[in-house]
Amino acid sequence: MDTPEHVRHSLDGHTILLVEDNEDEVFMMQRAFRKANISNPLQIAMDGIEAVEYLEGKGKFTDRIKFPFPVVVFLDLNLPKKGGLEVLEYARQQPQLRKVVFNILSSSTRPADIEKAAFLGANTYFIKPSRIEKFQELIATWYSLARFEAFPIET
Repeated sequence: MDTPEHVRHSLDGHTILLVEDNEDEVFMMQRAFRKANISNPLQIAMDGIEAVEYLEGKGKFTDRIKFPFPVVVFLDLNLPKKGGLEVLEYARQQPQLRKVVFNILSSSTRPADIEKAAFLGANTYFIKPSRIEKFQELIATWYSLARFEAFPIET
């Protein structure tokens, strides 16, 4: 069976955006990518405003060669300037962002946060492990599944 032209399988080297204000956790994600042999470009937004600007291709993110449109976003909830749930709510209201996969990556185990993220359209909600080995395991497990997903191609 042929794959329709408007679908691509796996992440195919497409950009992943990490929205995280904690530099130690950014380092942990970069390390987890290396350990799991994830070759996708990982772009970083350090707060909620930067995340929105990145997704819109505005401000310092206008150059889509340097800052490609992401197919997946890992989004922390506790961010400066604009919280992760606000970013998610905004993104899900934008037609050009509806197909982007949003994975919440938070240390919050509050049922209200988990329910609100699901209500706003998060694809998954991951609880950040505190140990780096478990964090690496989480990212490696996510990637082992995500590389077999089908993603719609933006036109």
